[in-house]
Amino acid sequence: MATRRGYPRGMLRAAPWAFAALVLGGWYAVATLGSLPAYLLPSPQGVWTRLVVDAANPVLWPYAAATLAEAVGGCLIGAAVALPLGIAIHRSKLLDAAVSPFLGATQAIPAIALAPLLVLWVGYGLGPIMWLCSLLVFFPILVSAVTGLRLVNASVVDAARMDGAGSLALLGHIELPMALPNLLAGLRNGFTLSVTGAVMGEMIMGGRGLGTLLTAHRDALDTTGMFAVIVLLVVMATTLYGLIRAIELHSAVVADLTPNR
Repeated sequence: MATRRGYPRGMLRAAPWAFAALVLGGWYAVATLGSLPAYLLPSPQGVWTRLVVDAANPVLWPYAAATLAEAVGGCLIGAAVALPLGIAIHRSKLLDAAVSPFLGATQAIPAIALAPLLVLWVGYGLGPIMWLCSLLVFFPILVSAVTGLRLVNASVVDAARMDGAGSLALLGHIELPMALPNLLAGLRNGFTLSVTGAVMGEMIMGGRGLGTLLTAHRDALDTTGMFAVIVLLVVMATTLYGLIRAIELHSAVVADLTPNR
């Protein structure tokens, strides 16, 4: 069965697996056939073996749980601020004119420079790292929210207003549902960025997550251990991305099945 772009559905489903196999094959060729020492580039087999050994060690999972909590918590904090602000910017031309020129400037500040300031302001531990994650995800989620709301069909909104729909009804029944693909895309990118923020925060500000474990492996010159942690972080970010993507696809299916009112 062909998709709208002319590619068979099975080919599109197989494409990620084919790409992963290509990456692993290239990695194996460089590490093994290129005879590179393991301290420079460990082989895929060596990293897999290390992952299995580490996964059987109960010490690993509290590190992973801490990073996951920081990433999810930070993204939720960022979304809790960005989504209402996006709605306010969409509704108020004055607020849009006042705030929008400064939003891009916030992205010019590197997150790594904010970490020491957060330590001074709120100290060490879970909280500061979550705040760092929230700062990283705030702008992408905000931009996705504003863009999605601005792309809502104006004729549909006007027709609802003529039928007597109020501001809250328009937002809850028309604007947010129609902007949902963009909102979920912003959250999808936000959760993956938040994992990066959690690791960055742990490496700079201290903590008990995978970033701390990565730093310990680096100091011990344990390249295989570093690769194992990186693979675990990739799995974590990909899982969060996939969960939001699944919600996005389910919402699209529900929207297609919902009869027009």
